[in-house]
Amino acid sequence: MTGPTRHCANGETAGSGTLYVVATPIGNLEDITLRALRILKEVRYIACEDTRHTRKLLTHFQISTPLISYYRGKEAGKSGQIVSYLLEGSDVALVSDAGMPCIADPGHILVQKAYESGIRVSPVPGASALISAIGMAGLQAEHFLFSGFLPSKKNDRLKRLQHLLMEPALLVFYESPHRLLKSLTDCLAVLGSRPAAICKELTKIYESCQRGSLADLVADLKNVPRIKGEYVILIEGSKADQPPANDNIEELLAWYRDTGRSLKDSVQRIASDLGLPRSKVYAKALLAWREGDCEK
Repeated sequence: MTGPTRHCANGETAGSGTLYVVATPIGNLEDITLRALRILKEVRYIACEDTRHTRKLLTHFQISTPLISYYRGKEAGKSGQIVSYLLEGSDVALVSDAGMPCIADPGHILVQKAYESGIRVSPVPGASALISAIGMAGLQAEHFLFSGFLPSKKNDRLKRLQHLLMEPALLVFYESPHRLLKSLTDCLAVLGSRPAAICKELTKIYESCQRGSLADLVADLKNVPRIKGEYVILIEGSKADQPPANDNIEELLAWYRDTGRSLKDSVQRIASDLGLPRSKVYAKALLAWREGDCEK
């Protein structure tokens, strides 16, 4: 008979293994760290996004640790099985196809369940396309906002960008080759022609970084017959002053009006930020814009 689960003073389950969240190469195999190689050799199992992809990496470094398939569609089901191995005392490494798990990749469900079960979670840092792109782009990045992949549907993509219109931090997105031009075109339409960069195939043979205004980058890409590779998009944040930090609709509308925003965009932003019906905000916006015209 199994006895009651014992917990240590720090809340971890006694006798359980450790879940290591391990960064793997984003291109060049030399991206991997010495610690990552040691951990991948020592753990009982490796939970990976794609067993075929990870097996190539392990074969290169002569590592024979058993693999457990853990892709996005199986996260909920497989995480329970992996947690049971950890509770039995086995150490497990979590990896994605490239870079750090849980950053626009599967993993957070397993990590969350590990914490809930009192299992120790330890990061093994390394390569990250996000950080690498910021480092090579040469754009101001004291603050940055990573927004993963932009939505695939145009209307959803435009809404996401509209929410980011006034964001002062550097904006960072991942993008696939077949959507790159569409996404950049929408970025230009909503955000305007700001300084930007697109980083391609980081640490791989065809690594590159194109820098310039959004308008120039879009124009250049239109002349590319076939866009290939995986991309990181970086766009300078808004330089405009921020709207008042309160819930007063009249003050917010006056600020948006006086800073040159359109009535439509202002209504959409305020209604979304305050959780109000657009019709209510629109009625007040008509009055605010009329008052602005009278003042002129």
